[in-house]
Amino acid sequence: MASLSLTINGKKQTIDADPQMPLLWAIRDVVGLKGTKFGCGIAQCGACTVHLNGTPIRSCSTPVSAAAGKKITTIEGIGTEKNLHPVQQAWIEEQVPQCGYCQSGQIMSAVALLKDKPSPTDADIDAAMRGNICRCGTYGRIRKAIHTAAKLSKETASASGK
Repeated sequence: MASLSLTINGKKQTIDADPQMPLLWAIRDVVGLKGTKFGCGIAQCGACTVHLNGTPIRSCSTPVSAAAGKKITTIEGIGTEKNLHPVQQAWIEEQVPQCGYCQSGQIMSAVALLKDKPSPTDADIDAAMRGNICRCGTYGRIRKAIHTAAKLSKETASASGK
């Protein structure tokens, strides 16, 4: 066990955990944020995607010690119920989820994509989202929602004068 300093969604926290514990379990079981999901445990499905210093990573295969001192953003940190992130709003507008299990990882990957490519092509979306598996097969809706989120982001930026 070690005392580790984490910054999750802008809040500094000190946890006691095995340094090799997957970040996923530190987020879910130690900190208590349940939005990040366990899918496969081998970094293949994307359900556990979070951002580490702004880059999407698989938290199921990242040791918590690798995240110490870095900025961790989970699905709970990208928007609020009263102020949704454009990707979250687009997910609702385009009725993306069926079962919804993979959606937090899908959304986190989409947020990272739009940060890097504010106007992605279908090919950009397919490449960025390739590692996120949706067992329900809502890929067409996911692509449509990412295009909608790109438009919403532009509208929000225009309205705020950015």
